[in-house]
Amino acid sequence: MRASRHNGRAGKNGSYNPKHNDREFDVDKAEDIDSEKTQYNVYWNCVDRELVQHKDRDENWHSFTEVESAVYGLLYKDYLEGQNARNIAARHKERCRSMDDLRTNNKTCPEETIYQIGNIDGTVDVNVLMEIAFEFFNTISERYGEHIHVLNWALHLDESTPHIHERHVFDVINKYGERQPKQEQALKELGFELPDPSKKEGKYNNRKISYDAECRKLFIEICKKHGIEIEEEPVYGGKKYLEKQEYIIEKLNADYKELQEKFDTIDDLYTEALRENERLTAINEKLEMKIDDVEGLLKEVSDIAYDKACETLIDEIADKTREEDISQIEDYKKWLASDERNAPKEYRAFAVTQMSHLQTYIRDIKNKVVSAVKKVFSKPEKKAKFTQEIVEKARPSTLELLRQHKARIAEEDAKRVKLPKKNRGEMSL
Repeated sequence: MRASRHNGRAGKNGSYNPKHNDREFDVDKAEDIDSEKTQYNVYWNCVDRELVQHKDRDENWHSFTEVESAVYGLLYKDYLEGQNARNIAARHKERCRSMDDLRTNNKTCPEETIYQIGNIDGTVDVNVLMEIAFEFFNTISERYGEHIHVLNWALHLDESTPHIHERHVFDVINKYGERQPKQEQALKELGFELPDPSKKEGKYNNRKISYDAECRKLFIEICKKHGIEIEEEPVYGGKKYLEKQEYIIEKLNADYKELQEKFDTIDDLYTEALRENERLTAINEKLEMKIDDVEGLLKEVSDIAYDKACETLIDEIADKTREEDISQIEDYKKWLASDERNAPKEYRAFAVTQMSHLQTYIRDIKNKVVSAVKKVFSKPEKKAKFTQEIVEKARPSTLELLRQHKARIAEEDAKRVKLPKKNRGEMSL
């Protein structure tokens, strides 16, 4: 059976939040948590110093966030006030921080470690896991408690595999006599050496690596003490350990392959964009050629305008004129029919009747008039004459509009990003 131990301080959303560990949130909204089993989770913190199941928490129980805030306030108050005073004295007030800043900053926040034995296919008894964890954390506190403080830990039974989240902080007494959270210096004072003392300290050669190796060794020893055989050969990233450098190279090759696939997709999109750019450029060139032929464009537009006028305006004018004539006749009919007129009533009635006949005639003659007018305006010589007049009147304003349009096109073209021609090929790193 394998034992896993993973460290971390922050993720994509910032420093890890202890509320996840003691379930100080709505677990019903978490997809990976079985809320019915949450009541069986077990918690421990350095203030209450007793094991408590989730279901047994009462008003006297302290949440992990409350515990960490209290510990930071107790241990690092002098350091924070002193450092802020030094910042102000150096005229760097903007560097001053609050206690919450110190507690949540990625470099000074608690480190979180996850412990798990086995996996979803098989694990150890929960009580055994809890006994191992309790002994392990007590041993760490006894050996390194001067500079490493276990703040809290939680045994989660409401996820796929039982595991433990533990949070701790490293600190030292600085040159001002203040206790300060500082990991690497704390481990140095505890006697941990660099993995390779002959090389310079760095990301892959630091005392934290030595400390983690010691913790792994201790954790396996305690597991064996409780009758659990643990595979001691390390595993990196889920691959069987042959040589760490081999795993790193394999991981880089996998990353390279993924990047190459993404590059190929982007390359295809780029090629498609080039084709679309060429198509739009060709259309734009045709439009510009057509615009350059001003006389032809004016003639084409004028012909269309003239034909549309003959189709619609003559009808509209005829309708308007007819309605006005009929309205005037109607007003005159009412005037004749009025008893205020001196003419005999029968004469007036006769006149009104004749005017009604005239209204009907005017309504009926409209189509004949429109047809006759359209026929006149459709004659080639008439159309040519009127079209030429339209061209002459439209030319000055049209030329100005075209000049402005071409200037705007030139300006936009100057601003437009030109897609360069690109050689297809393998991506190089």
